[in-house]
Amino acid sequence: MKHSQLENILKQYHRYAYLWARQCCGFEDELAKDVLQQSYLKILEGKATLRYPEKVKPWLFSIIRFTAIDELRKNGKWVSLEENYDRLEEEELVQETDFQKLLMKLSPMQREVLLMVFYHEMTIAQAAEILQIGLGTARTHYERGKKKLKELIELQTQAEDGK
Repeated sequence: MKHSQLENILKQYHRYAYLWARQCCGFEDELAKDVLQQSYLKILEGKATLRYPEKVKPWLFSIIRFTAIDELRKNGKWVSLEENYDRLEEEELVQETDFQKLLMKLSPMQREVLLMVFYHEMTIAQAAEILQIGLGTARTHYERGKKKLKELIELQTQAEDGK
C-alpha cells in the first residue's frame, strides 16, 4: 500500500485510534499519545503491513494494543491478566469519571471487548481477532462484562440514592 494511502487511513481513524490507545494505556493521556505515535511510525515505516484492506480498523487496533502492551512492559506497568484483576479489586483507582472507574473494575479482557464493541463499533468477531482469542471466548467476556457492568452501575445508583 502506498504511503499516502496509509496516511489517509491514519487520518480517517485518528480519533478512534487515540481513544483506543488511551483505553489500552489505562486512560493515561501522555502514554497513549506516545503509544499512538509509535504505532503510526510502525505503520508508516512498513513494519506493520495491511494484508486485508477491508479489515483496516481491527488491523490498526491490533497494532496499537500490542504497542501499548510493549510500552507498559518497558515501564514496568504491565502485569498478567490474573495479577491485574486481583490488583484492581484491592486498589483505590483514581480515574477521570465514574464510568471509567466502573470499567476498570472489570477484568481486562471483559473491558477490552466491551470497549471495542460499544465505543469503537466493532463486532464481537472483530474484537476476538484483535485480542487473538476465539469467538466463543470473546462472546463469554462480552456477556459477563455486560452483566458485571450492569451490577456495578446498579450498586452505584443505589449508593447515590442512599446519600
